[in-house]
Amino acid sequence: MDLKARIEKHFRDSARLKLDVLADLSAPIALAADRMVQCLLGEGKILACGNGGSAADAQHFAAELLNRFEVERPGLAAVALTTDSSTLTSIANDYAFVQIFSKQVRALGHGGDVLLAISTSGNSPNVLEAVEAAHERDMSVVALTGRDGGRIAQALGTQDVLLNVASPSTARVQEVHILILHCLCDAIDCTLLGVED
Repeated sequence: MDLKARIEKHFRDSARLKLDVLADLSAPIALAADRMVQCLLGEGKILACGNGGSAADAQHFAAELLNRFEVERPGLAAVALTTDSSTLTSIANDYAFVQIFSKQVRALGHGGDVLLAISTSGNSPNVLEAVEAAHERDMSVVALTGRDGGRIAQALGTQDVLLNVASPSTARVQEVHILILHCLCDAIDCTLLGVED
């Protein structure tokens, strides 16, 4: 096995997918960033959730907003619903794993807040439940999905934004999701701080 050639293929495949989805995703990413900015300006917060690698992405995004991204600014209200092991395990134990995010959304979410829902398959049952809970709380949803968007894409309403990476490869979808999250962070900072370039 030629590992060098295999690694080079991963780089090329990742770069190709990013360029392939650029035209379809740039406008929805800008719309999602605007929704998040309006939420933050209205003293709302962004709640983020996902499983596995998507849980790490939710935490990454919340950290970039709450602390800082690339420029100095006050912290922005963002919470990853994936980090409190006592809350997660108590909900999973006392109720069901499918409710670990939705119960938090119902408790913490308010009208005007935004849910960032991340699922590479678009079919994660607990993320789908969180989307439904967000709608109950009059929150808008920004959904990062892969493949065909799955059941989460079908559950979105007109107030929501779908950022679907149409690829069957989980690894490639996750790589684009990270880029999208960085684009969102940058767009939020540029809008709030008036950065032009």
